[in-house]
Amino acid sequence: MYSLSKSNTSLTNIAAVEKKSQGTFLQPHDNTASHSQPSGSGRSFTYLQLRDESRVQSPDGRKGSGNWCLSVFKLDELGLEILRIALPASLALTVDGVFLGTGSWASDVLVELVSSAVPLSSDIIKLYQELMASTMKNGVNECVNRMMANRAWTTRLQKSIRNLVPSFDQEVVYNVLHGSKNSEHALQFFRWVERSGLFQHTRETHLKMIEILGRASKLNHARCILLDMPKKGVEWDEDLWVLLIEGYGKAGIVQESVKLFQKMEELGVGRTIKSYDTLFKVIMRRGRYMMAKRYFNKMLGEGIEPTTHTFNIMIWGFFLSGKVETANRFFEDMKSKDISPDVVTYNTLINGYHRVKKMDEAEKYFVEMKGRNIEPTVITYTTLIKGYMSVERVDDALKLLKEMKSFGIKPNAITYSTLLSGLCDAEKMFEARGILKEMAEKYIESKDNAIFTRLISGQCKAGDLDAAMDVLKAMIRLSVPTEAGHYGILIENFCKAGQYDHAVKLLEKLIEKEIILRPQSTLHMEPSAYNPIIEYLCSNGQTSKAEILLRQLMKMGVQDPVALNNLIRGHAKEGNPDPAFEILNIMIRRNVLSEKSAYESLIESYLKKNETADAKTTLDSMIENGHLPDSSMYRSVMESLFEDDRIQTASRVMKTMLEKGLKDHEDLIAKILEALLMRGHVEEAIGRIELLMVNGLAPDFDSLLSVLCEKGKTISALKLLDFGLERDCNINFSSYDKVLDALLAAGKTLNAYSILCKILEKGGVTDWSSCKDLIKSLNEEGNTKQADTLSRMILGKGMQIDGKKGKKKAQIAC
Repeated sequence: MYSLSKSNTSLTNIAAVEKKSQGTFLQPHDNTASHSQPSGSGRSFTYLQLRDESRVQSPDGRKGSGNWCLSVFKLDELGLEILRIALPASLALTVDGVFLGTGSWASDVLVELVSSAVPLSSDIIKLYQELMASTMKNGVNECVNRMMANRAWTTRLQKSIRNLVPSFDQEVVYNVLHGSKNSEHALQFFRWVERSGLFQHTRETHLKMIEILGRASKLNHARCILLDMPKKGVEWDEDLWVLLIEGYGKAGIVQESVKLFQKMEELGVGRTIKSYDTLFKVIMRRGRYMMAKRYFNKMLGEGIEPTTHTFNIMIWGFFLSGKVETANRFFEDMKSKDISPDVVTYNTLINGYHRVKKMDEAEKYFVEMKGRNIEPTVITYTTLIKGYMSVERVDDALKLLKEMKSFGIKPNAITYSTLLSGLCDAEKMFEARGILKEMAEKYIESKDNAIFTRLISGQCKAGDLDAAMDVLKAMIRLSVPTEAGHYGILIENFCKAGQYDHAVKLLEKLIEKEIILRPQSTLHMEPSAYNPIIEYLCSNGQTSKAEILLRQLMKMGVQDPVALNNLIRGHAKEGNPDPAFEILNIMIRRNVLSEKSAYESLIESYLKKNETADAKTTLDSMIENGHLPDSSMYRSVMESLFEDDRIQTASRVMKTMLEKGLKDHEDLIAKILEALLMRGHVEEAIGRIELLMVNGLAPDFDSLLSVLCEKGKTISALKLLDFGLERDCNINFSSYDKVLDALLAAGKTLNAYSILCKILEKGGVTDWSSCKDLIKSLNEEGNTKQADTLSRMILGKGMQIDGKKGKKKAQIAC
């Protein structure tokens, strides 16, 4: 199914034309229907229906059902003109739901329309012809290359190409192969035109195809094409074989290169110095210098004389294999054969000797080449400069730079990079600054971007931060990508120097441009760079800025505990505990180690804002993550909770403190216990008292009982006294009397009877003056049995009304 789909607001102009005239919608499969004239107008127009997914209405107001392929109408002259303008830039072609392209695909669109079964108007055929003429004028190969690059190789594509190209000649086929971006498509096109009988390949098209396949390392295909040439009546020549030999050599398959070279002789293909030079380069690149020597002698035996280029390759190969003496012998042999060395020869010699750090020999050949009136090139000088730098003769390298400038030879990017690298190694940063300035003024971009990192580090190490900043400015001027690592080095050193204002300005640029988040970055910000600036910001009221930096770093996988803890402390210090707590939760989720001081700062921040519940939550988290709060921290939280009337929460903090073995703050503990009892949380209070006793502490029972009795909390007092009696705690006799009096006054005679019995059973002696009143009340309430029992117990104990007061002694239960 073919359709034209909308790209952005592409059909606005065409839609405007549609509104001028109402047309009759044609069903897509109604091939018998003629292109009807719009009612009420003498003009016809062509409408290219969009896919129904775009929800664009057809001219009659109906929406597509999704069943049509293409709906065609006639355009008037205005509409045709608009279509002629809009089609290349605004429509996107899709075939069977697959997007194929936009813009310059106009001709491809029309090719598909013309070759489809849908009837087209004469106007659109005319438009097709006009665009076809334009395509032919600009080169049909460009259109074919676009089609091949964006579509699968199918019979439909083949048909489109045949419709587009009236005839296939050598120029068309060669240009299509040359412009192909995909070697597989090029090979399919190469075979298709031949098998379809559209074109008989020539020597030139074979050469181009072998070249394409060689670049793509599809060497077996190239070999087959080469060996099949005689079957097609195309003769071999040396260039074809050289191309394939070179291809195998670049792929590192030296043995195949050698076999092809030998096969040339077997098949009668003439070999000249060109074939030998290619073979020498292939085998020398892989270090096969002995094989190269054998073939060199074979070449001489065949009467083929070496050229300067041949000797250059051999000398280069021997130096590459570390055979310096052999390279020198070949150079002498070259001169003995009256083969004049050229600038490449001397450059190779100078480079070879500099590689083995024999700069005296390199200098000798430099002098010799000038004596032969061979002018040194920028390569010559750059190689010598590199050599001088390698042996730490920096001053000689700088002198050579001046010399080459005096002869009008302009240093290139490699020259400057070599100088800067050597100057950094020698720690001559003042000279490096001058070289970089010159380089920036001439807009010469370094081929090695790593040198800028070394320059920034070197200038910072030398203490010249202004020069280090100049490096960053030079990078921007030369359009060298600045990365987070470059800014990081500067920020780190500005922080070390105490120049935090400069560091912050750099950080703002880093954040604003989102340099950290660039996916192509290879030099990232180190912890030694971002931790000092984050600490400074968090200590100086700029934690939000530090958080932006850290969140960008976290998106790149950074989970630095130092930075995160600083961020928590910073937010807490500024009175913003909520974002600090969020950071803390992130750390917990990602298993990042937290610090005790960060928790303490956060808790203090919550307490200052009187957000006691959050402070308690943070305290719990602190304990869960292995940090033991100080005694003072427990007191601060408990006091705040107590003052906030969160008594039970304060009680839980107290319980945690006691369980951790801390026994301080007895005054606050007493307040909490009293509040619990007063509110009726007796069981909880007794549980806390029991915990206190386990830890060797005992509350003041007499004080608690006295307060409870005074406030009328008789049941709480009863339960507390009952607990004290069971545990044989030290309780004053007067406290017994107070509890009994309070119970009797409240009319709780049975409770008073019960606790009095327990006191007597425990051996307690009391001179409680109200015993007779209790017995009387029991009788009056009908509890005569209890009254009799109590009377007998009192008589049995020999209690007297004027009995002696004292304390019942007991040990604290442990």
